[in-house]
Amino acid sequence: MSRRRRSDVVVVGGGVIGAACALALARLDLTVELVEAAAPPAWSADRSDLRVYAFAPDNAALLDALDVWRGVRESRAQPYRRMRVRDAGGGGELTFDADALGREVLGWIVEHGLLVDRLWAALPQAGVHVRCPARVQALEQDDDGVVLRLDDGGRLAARLAIAADGADSTLRQLAGIGVATHDYGQRGVVAYVATERAHEDTAWQRFLPGGPLAFLPCADGSSSIVWTLPAAEATAMLALDDDAFGAAVTNAFDARLGAVRPLSKRIAFPLRRQLSECEVDGRVLVLGDAAHVVHPLAGQGVNLGLRDVTALRDTVARAQHRDSDWTAPQRLQRWARRRHSENSVAAWSFDGINRVFSNDALLPTLLRGPLLGAAGRMPPLVAALWRRAAGG
Repeated sequence: MSRRRRSDVVVVGGGVIGAACALALARLDLTVELVEAAAPPAWSADRSDLRVYAFAPDNAALLDALDVWRGVRESRAQPYRRMRVRDAGGGGELTFDADALGREVLGWIVEHGLLVDRLWAALPQAGVHVRCPARVQALEQDDDGVVLRLDDGGRLAARLAIAADGADSTLRQLAGIGVATHDYGQRGVVAYVATERAHEDTAWQRFLPGGPLAFLPCADGSSSIVWTLPAAEATAMLALDDDAFGAAVTNAFDARLGAVRPLSKRIAFPLRRQLSECEVDGRVLVLGDAAHVVHPLAGQGVNLGLRDVTALRDTVARAQHRDSDWTAPQRLQRWARRRHSENSVAAWSFDGINRVFSNDALLPTLLRGPLLGAAGRMPPLVAALWRRAAGG
């Protein structure tokens, strides 16, 4: 393969994970190309993005190291200090509290569009060359690197290619990496709502027979809801007028925050579990949603993807420190094995929680509330669970 005009890395996909990966590797003085099909719209404080994340502290640290987090926090990021989880069948409550865990905050609620906007703003200064709009059409690879053919007629050569182009990743498919997929038959209904009582800087979650209902606190006092429902019920919820939808949410949440009033349009997205067969094939790496799609009940999707990025950054940095080949196959395989293991454990754990809590069978209904309460009365267990969720 010709070495002429070859980059170190080409990242395919310019969402949160792809942009963060391109930026992280460029900060290590690698030459990085980013390929994206469509430029993201500019973020505006006058409108809210329906897609939000419960952002964990370890990933805030990653973005801080990339000189991006300050801009996100100063724009619109809502810290949450508590998380309260309970079951509609009764029983106790599992509570995570920042004070009890010795933390300033548990995390932040951040809009997707804001994150992408700030990451893209940092790309030029870091030296990332962006090819947009462009799509990958073909892949060639050998022991030395890859060549990607783009739909704009261009060809990019690099030592590594990184697939960060989402759950239906074109680059992953071109590399011949398969996936195992399970359709939950559920959809996540998302919207912004106003509540009669303040959200108390708390992320709330109530498990219902059809799936969990989460209230995430937002900076303007509103809440972002994510309601997991069987597909047919989700479709019915989208068809309700605002008054009927507000009443349905109020009832489903047991009026914990008083009456609920919709503030935005509502959308629903299908839910699935999807895991790639591997995270590396030759000179192609797969991360983020291209490698793993998990149930949103724990809000860990973007957090797992950014942990892929952090682990890759650290792998490359250690190799550079030792003046060794950061693209060595055994090094990439070690990264891939660790990430595949962690992501698989997370995906199957969330799958199990969803199966236990999203049904109305007698035994699970009788047990799950008391089990949540028992876990909440065991501080070491609460701390261990939170460390896992926070990437500690």
